[in-house]
Amino acid sequence: MWRRSASFVLDKGLLPSPPREHPLRSADDAMEPNVLQDPNANPSHGISAYYQTRAEHHAVVTSDWLAQAQAAVALTGGKPFSVIDEFNYWRKKPDLAEAVAAIMALAAFIRSSEATTMMELEIELKKASDTLKSWDTTSISLSAGCDLFMRYVTRTSALEYEDFNAAKLRLIERGEKFGEISLKARRTIAMLGQDFIFDGCTVLVHGFSRVVLEVLKLAASNRKNFRVLCTEGRPDRTGLRFSNELAQLRVPVKLLIDSAVAYTMDEVDMVFVGADGVVESGGIINMMGTYQIALVAHSMNKPVYVAAESYKFARLYPLDQKDLAPALRPIDFGVPIPSGVEVERNARDYTPPQYLTLLFTDLGVLTPSVVSDELIQLYL
Repeated sequence: MWRRSASFVLDKGLLPSPPREHPLRSADDAMEPNVLQDPNANPSHGISAYYQTRAEHHAVVTSDWLAQAQAAVALTGGKPFSVIDEFNYWRKKPDLAEAVAAIMALAAFIRSSEATTMMELEIELKKASDTLKSWDTTSISLSAGCDLFMRYVTRTSALEYEDFNAAKLRLIERGEKFGEISLKARRTIAMLGQDFIFDGCTVLVHGFSRVVLEVLKLAASNRKNFRVLCTEGRPDRTGLRFSNELAQLRVPVKLLIDSAVAYTMDEVDMVFVGADGVVESGGIINMMGTYQIALVAHSMNKPVYVAAESYKFARLYPLDQKDLAPALRPIDFGVPIPSGVEVERNARDYTPPQYLTLLFTDLGVLTPSVVSDELIQLYL
């Protein structure tokens, strides 16, 4: 599967190989027992963890995985291993996606496991994966990342090895490799997107996507002249944060109120958005408002490009907006809301594939119709 991906080619050909020692845990930590915490350990009520994480994270990849992992070793402190604690440690880093945090936690779980047979190890790993997924059932990327990690790592059969320790080391190696590939996905996508951003173009963006930001940062560093229109992104004002990042890069940027998309669409050469999840139909689940922007762009023959890592490919097939579990968010209108008035608090919507032009992924540049084929390959 991953040998076909652009990230694997990048890994083999353009980047230095990381040290072979395991970055997540020391040898002493490997003897600690596994403790799976309450899967409902998310302390906040009413607001989904999906939205909490989205609101907290607004940075881009700036640090190396191995350096971060070495810092994680210092936090273990002799405590029993907890996959939730490990996940929360990585999740709090603003340069890491939630799915990658889960991947790193599961890789650490394999090393710390005291299982004595392959079957026992796989059962424990499955329970750890289920614990992470139940921590926030509204997060599509978290669930998809855990599923893909399980599929990728457990391809190694115990029958391939006479010795269980050899099989376990193989699982650890595959887990580390999956984590490295996932971390490099953003850079790979940024490289693939450069041929589509040309001098003099105007790009419309919606929400704060770290992948889209990486694409535009690389284009700016390549001295391409372009300007960006940012939607405000109410109610969490993600567009304000995104425009601030672009201003620091000296990229010409204009901030729009969300209702001005159709008004300014004739100025736009392309729309670039991220995705919280890519579903089997080739459509995407993303920040609320993506669907209506895609509708306007499609009606005016403007291309809509999606930048998303392959660990966000989910085995879902929504038929309409109501097929999605709601990811609730706080809404503040600045004025009192009359009693009896209902407020829509969902944080995301579904954009069908017919309104999308191309998807930039670490598997390559895909049309929406190819996504189902790639999902089959990922889960084979």
